[in-house]
Amino acid sequence: MDSCSFLLFSFLITFMTVLASKENDHELIKSDQISLLSLKSSIVLDPHNSLATWVSISSSSSSSSLVDVCKWSGVKCNKESTRVIELDISGLDLHGVISPSVANLTALTVLDLSRNFFTGEIPHEIGSLYKTLKQLSLSENLLQGNIPQELGSLDRLVYLDLGSNRFIGSIPVQLFCNGSSSSLQYVDLSNNSLTGEIPLTNHCHVKELRFLLLWSNKLVGGVPSSLSNSTNLKWLDLESNLLTGELPSQVISNMLQLQFLYLSYNHFVSHNNNTNLEPFFASLAKSSDLQELELAGNNLGGEIPSSIRHLSVNLVQIHLDQNRIHGSIPPEISNLLNLTLLNLSSNLLTGPIPLELCKLSKLERVYISNNLLTGEIPVELGDIPSLGLLDLSRNKLSGSIPDSFANLSQLRRLILYGNHFSGTVPQSLGKCVNLEILDLSHNNLSGNIPVEVVANLRNLKLYLNLSSNHLNGAIPLELSKMDMVLSIDLSSNELSGKIPPQLESCIALEHLNLSRNGFFGLLPASLGQLPYLKELDVSLNRLTGAIPPCFQKSSTLKHLNFSFNLFTGNVSNKGSFSNLTIESFLGDSLLCGSVKGMQACKKKRKYPSVLLPVLLSLIATPFLCVCGYPLVQRSRFGKILTVFDREEVEDEEKQNRNDPKYPRISYQQLIAATGGFNASSLVGSGRFGHVYKGVLRNNTKIAVKVLDPKTAVDFSGSFKRECQILKRTRHRNLIRIITTCSRPGFKALVLPLMPNGSLERHLYPGESSSMNLDLIQLVNICSDVAEGIAYLHHYSPVKVVHCDLKPSNILLDDEMTALVTDFGISRLVQGIEGTVSTDDSVSFDSTDGLLCGSVGYIAPEYGMGKRASTHGDVYSFGVLLLEIVSGRRPTDVLVNEGSSLHEFVKSHYPNSLEGIIEQALIRWKPQGKPERCEKLWREVILEMIELGLVCTQHSPSTRPNMLDVAHEMGRLKEYLFASHFSHQETQGEASS
Repeated sequence: MDSCSFLLFSFLITFMTVLASKENDHELIKSDQISLLSLKSSIVLDPHNSLATWVSISSSSSSSSLVDVCKWSGVKCNKESTRVIELDISGLDLHGVISPSVANLTALTVLDLSRNFFTGEIPHEIGSLYKTLKQLSLSENLLQGNIPQELGSLDRLVYLDLGSNRFIGSIPVQLFCNGSSSSLQYVDLSNNSLTGEIPLTNHCHVKELRFLLLWSNKLVGGVPSSLSNSTNLKWLDLESNLLTGELPSQVISNMLQLQFLYLSYNHFVSHNNNTNLEPFFASLAKSSDLQELELAGNNLGGEIPSSIRHLSVNLVQIHLDQNRIHGSIPPEISNLLNLTLLNLSSNLLTGPIPLELCKLSKLERVYISNNLLTGEIPVELGDIPSLGLLDLSRNKLSGSIPDSFANLSQLRRLILYGNHFSGTVPQSLGKCVNLEILDLSHNNLSGNIPVEVVANLRNLKLYLNLSSNHLNGAIPLELSKMDMVLSIDLSSNELSGKIPPQLESCIALEHLNLSRNGFFGLLPASLGQLPYLKELDVSLNRLTGAIPPCFQKSSTLKHLNFSFNLFTGNVSNKGSFSNLTIESFLGDSLLCGSVKGMQACKKKRKYPSVLLPVLLSLIATPFLCVCGYPLVQRSRFGKILTVFDREEVEDEEKQNRNDPKYPRISYQQLIAATGGFNASSLVGSGRFGHVYKGVLRNNTKIAVKVLDPKTAVDFSGSFKRECQILKRTRHRNLIRIITTCSRPGFKALVLPLMPNGSLERHLYPGESSSMNLDLIQLVNICSDVAEGIAYLHHYSPVKVVHCDLKPSNILLDDEMTALVTDFGISRLVQGIEGTVSTDDSVSFDSTDGLLCGSVGYIAPEYGMGKRASTHGDVYSFGVLLLEIVSGRRPTDVLVNEGSSLHEFVKSHYPNSLEGIIEQALIRWKPQGKPERCEKLWREVILEMIELGLVCTQHSPSTRPNMLDVAHEMGRLKEYLFASHFSHQETQGEASS
């Protein structure tokens, strides 16, 4: 063959090879296209979903056809655009199942389908991607069944996240034992229902593992010894399982890079039959990067060893609470110089509080409650500059309360109840101007209640408890300056004098207990006008006269105790007295009336009818109003409703003309619609005003939120803020504004009336005429609320932090759709001018000094002086979930249990939740649904608890954002719907 022929032959061979290669490339991308379209066919899409771009392309071999697939949403190809190497369609709210065809994407390195609503099982075919797949994330879906063992074939897998699904069964052995050189670095199987042991046998090695998250499952057995080979581990979270055996000292000792170790709420024991913690603490000595250590809720025995001094200087939090640790607190704890949180509560610790503890200058929260500590409080505790919470309650501490606490400028909560403290209440506590909780109850304190303390603690927002001491003298009038306090308990002391009527200034008060003292004289009628008072106990005093009718007319009072006083007169069973029995009036022998169990009153002699008009004319003038309820109809704003100011009306009409987008509703129309803002039209009250129902002339039902004139000077900015927010936000789960009405001395928002009232009315049907909701409705409502708040945080034209999310601010329309309302104290994170805050927070403005929300729903960082942020709304939503499930108001838990609702539920999690779940089932079980669905309902309730606990974590940075929360609630709603639909189909097939 001559040279020309050879060159021609070589060219033809090269040309044919290139042509074959291109043809092969086309076939490969076409195969990937078919696989993607097959996956799409198994997904339920709406027209606006980004996967709508996945459309079939021509079968021609043009280069444009090859590129089109690589431009599909969520698809990434290699440089040559010949293969799909990444598929990320996470967070798109996709419904359906995962098609096995995804395994035909044989060049795939990343598969991320997380944060969707996929149901069914994981296709075992994914295991065939063993040559390429490095990242697999299917978390936060509705997947169920067993984790397929074929995933163990994925030799190159680095990242595996299957958390927050509904997987059952054991963890496949193959997942960790797929060869001697596993590449796995991140494994998250948390928040499922996995059982069995952690499958790491001695011949299994996961040397590259850095994160192992198995929390909230039902795993049993011990921590496998072969985990000690994972020397690169940084994060080990086994919390909330059923693990047993000795604390894994040998395993931990090799983890030199460990940063986070969570072993709480299992059944671990310490060394030597649960008597020795020394080996475990010693095993952590080489983990120089350790930041958080949690061992709570294991009933661990032994003493805190002196080797605690060898723990990492980077340690920020240590949780040893709810164990059986005894002995003294070792002075060597002072070596943990960066510690901000120390929780040793609910143990058997003895001895004094060591002085060395006071050297931890960065401490912010100290919990040593419910132990057996003795001695006095070290004066040096007052030298810790950032201390915001100190809980030494339920110990055997004695001596006086140190004056040095006056130095704690950041102190928010001082809880010392249940000890043996003596002396007086120190006047120096008045310098702790940021205190929100002061509980000195159940001690041996004596003397008067210092005027200096109550005068300077006007910012006290949660509760003041001085009960069960030996305090004497009168109640200082300065106590009335605590206008934001929720609860005051002065019971079981030796106080005397008259109950000051000035207490009516404590306008936020919900609980007042003055029982077991020596108070005499009349019971002030002003107390009955407190707008939010729910509980009043004045029993075992020497009060005289009639019980003022105000208490009976109160719309908020639920629990009353007037027993063992010297009250006289007639008591009816109307209003707030309708549910009372003789138990509330024991020992008041001079009372009579129609209350159940009370002696009937003797019939009075009737006067001739001719004298009645004369008597009425004599008494009408001096007694025009009783307890603030006028006989002559007046508005709450002091004007007789039939008299109007012409100039003000003209101003109002001018204002309405300037805002043509909203209908004109005049002041007179609002008066007519609400019956003159009559008490019978009152449907709700808040810190900033009152809400009245009404009907306009065109039969439109409205709700009128009127700014309270008492707070108009301080909170008028709130009205403007709410108007700004409502006019700029549009969402199906946010209340819409009809119009505003503003004139001198009067400001109101006109809103549509929600026929089904607030969520609060339905959560506590015994307190109103509302009916019970069922679990399906509650999940739908919570999903609606999450969607509304997520819109405010992430999509609203003006980003908003609501700051007061609670059941009374969630309204229900005629279809039981939830609408979030009351933006009275919201903070605008993004200003009207468009300036954006980089940290999703904003400093206080016109509402400085107020709570960022309502007591019980307030994020703990607000109590530490932090700025309002979206994290605070997430916390409030979490409290809402826990309230729904537990059936307990967070304020009741705070007052009666001395803890937050998060702490109360967490103390039962995960092994003692049965009682809470059972009660929730009794309250919320869907009517008419088969008992076989009870397992489903239990799962949903448990997931609501878990989401509530995650949302109410103490650290704001560890809480999810509202988009994630809304997604989780959507998953629950979808799961309930899918399971119910599946059950109906099964029933239909059975009947046919």
